[in-house]
Amino acid sequence: MSRVPLIPALLAAGLLAGCDRPALKVCADPNNLPFSNAKGEGFENKIVGLLASRLGRKVEWVWWAQHRGFAKKTLDSGDCDLWPGVASGMSGFAATAPYYRSTYVFLTRADHGPPIRSFDDARLKGLKIGIQMIGEDGMHTPPAHALAVRGLAANLRPYVLDDDYGRPNPPASIVEAVDKGDIDAAVVWGPLAGYFASRAEHPMTIEPVPTEGSSAAPMTFDIAMGVRATDKRLLNSLNTALASARPDIGRILVTYHVPT
Repeated sequence: MSRVPLIPALLAAGLLAGCDRPALKVCADPNNLPFSNAKGEGFENKIVGLLASRLGRKVEWVWWAQHRGFAKKTLDSGDCDLWPGVASGMSGFAATAPYYRSTYVFLTRADHGPPIRSFDDARLKGLKIGIQMIGEDGMHTPPAHALAVRGLAANLRPYVLDDDYGRPNPPASIVEAVDKGDIDAAVVWGPLAGYFASRAEHPMTIEPVPTEGSSAAPMTFDIAMGVRATDKRLLNSLNTALASARPDIGRILVTYHVPT
């Protein structure tokens, strides 16, 4: 009977996984709950840790504010191997299979009456409506465009996602504004709305934006992880790990109130 050397055999079986493997360098925002933060409290922190354990690799976090163009710049430069939380179909890198799908939602306080379910709701004409903006030039998100083409531009109150990066979790300001009554309603990316609405002082109502007839731009997105286009080995390994981890990922998303 042939004998297989012990250490190679254990490595092949995954029992000593990670002993000789480089750390997985993951770029993430250090101040962006519910997605990630430097304390590892976000759901992307948790999901990356779950996948890394399946790959037998330790995680080395590389903190990088999530401004526009972040993923391509950091992956191409070699600063990181992986960016979680990118929209499938973005150019400049390879994307894994999606690990969740979410949508923009209408957010109101529960004590403000029936929920808003459409951009054509007549009540919107009399409301102050919060919308999210991206980047220093205030690039419009799909909800902002959908409301503007309906003649509601004067009702809009913009909240730039990274406007005040010195405060904890700056994107939460739009949800806080609804909670305080500074605005009457908002159209917010679902994971952000679900997480902070669950922590608001007043009960909140969340309704998904309709996928049909709302706008020429999509309101619902598949979310994946980005890797360098040349790193096929890591891409394939992550896809295998994602497939096996789907039940655990689903439980993490539920914990963080992510609408899927």
